This record gives sequence, structure tokens and C-alpha cells, in this order.
Amino acid sequence: MKIYGAIIDSETRCTHYHTVKDIIAIKFYCCNRYYPCYKCHEENEDHDIQAWPQEQFDEKAVLCGSCRGQMTILQYMNTNDCPYCQAAFNERCSLHYSIYFESNESDRTTHG
Repeated sequence: MKIYGAIIDSETRCTHYHTVKDIIAIKFYCCNRYYPCYKCHEENEDHDIQAWPQEQFDEKAVLCGSCRGQMTILQYMNTNDCPYCQAAFNERCSLHYSIYFESNESDRTTHG
């Protein structure tokens, strides 16, 4: 599976986000391409980001950079680690959910 953007290692860390826990890539709804973050998308695409609609949150659109397991958006939004390999994810990624995923604050589970 190809990951686009300014990747700096095999676990999908990029030049923008590269802590030990920054190991996910998100398939962007607008272009069907995996990027580690919205900044990588902005640097490489000529279109605006479109958030995943809530009715498609059961789509596998999040990739663990550690094991390459794919999660649905709901699985990802409701955990802080990979359901396949238990690698820890950066809880602060939830601060960017509104960029990637259509939001309805009353339905959202918050992390951390």
C-alpha cells in the first residue's frame, strides 16, 4: 500500500509529525490516497481536503504504520492503540479529527 507525503521512515512518520506514536496514515476521502497527515496532503495535492462523511465511518481508512493493519474510522476514533499489534497511537491526533472526519460533537468520543 503506497503512502504519499514527506515520509521519513517505514512506520509512516512524516516530516511534520514524527514522535514514537505518530504511526498512522489516513486514506483521504477526497483522493483515496493514504497520507500520514493533512500537511502532507496539502503539500502534494491540488484540491481541498474533504472530510469522511459520518455514514462512511465503517470504511477501512486508517492504516497502522507498525503492522499495516487497516482500521475503520470508528475503530480508530475509539482507541489509542492498534487493535492488531497494540502499538500506541498519538492521542493528540484527535485534535485534527475535524479535518479528516465529518464531525458531530455530540456523537464524538474524546481521547486523552
